[in-house]
Amino acid sequence: MMVSEAVASRRSIRAFTDRGVDRAVLERVFEKARRAPSGGNTQPWHGIMLTGEPLARLIARVAQDLPRGREAFAPEYHVYPPELDGAYEARRRRVGEDMYGALALPREDKAARLAWFARNFQAFGAPVLMLVHTPKYMGPPQWADIGMWMQTIMLLLREEGLDSCPQEAWAVYAPQIREVVAIPEDHIFFCGLAIGYRDAEAAVNAFPVARAPLAETVCWEGWQ
Repeated sequence: MMVSEAVASRRSIRAFTDRGVDRAVLERVFEKARRAPSGGNTQPWHGIMLTGEPLARLIARVAQDLPRGREAFAPEYHVYPPELDGAYEARRRRVGEDMYGALALPREDKAARLAWFARNFQAFGAPVLMLVHTPKYMGPPQWADIGMWMQTIMLLLREEGLDSCPQEAWAVYAPQIREVVAIPEDHIFFCGLAIGYRDAEAAVNAFPVARAPLAETVCWEGWQ
């Protein structure tokens, strides 16, 4: 697969089949992803790969607190800046509405939307979930490095015919995750990455995801 094909076919998959994932394939992906860049070659990323009973245990633990709503949330960082506004907030809201539109869940059906949101904490049915963490003293440059590592992994997964969904949503349940997964106390929990095979029939995996025009994000200076 060409890199451009992997980029074009990668999307956040929110409905997976129950097909298992071969550990040897994942090891091949992660071995290659070691080449991802990082400032000073610090390689600040750490991942815990869950499947089977450990994944089921995590899902069950978080499910206990789902009825408590936001009262149970305790993220270790702001998933979105509190001051997010303008085009950035508009893009965030649009993708949500486009997704719910594909699912035929109108805004007024809050119960159905909440039920769908809860599927985040089932990893959307993926058989594998990676939990990503890093030392608490790492700064924005190292977090950017982690993002490059994860993007490298996601593109390599596409090369293997696999799919993924990066899930910062898991961050809101950081304390619950720490109860059942051995994340070091001096590390901050960042996000999850659901891994598996997409359900090609699911509407949520097919709706168009808008991207900002290039002119909104890139300026050209010194070019003819």
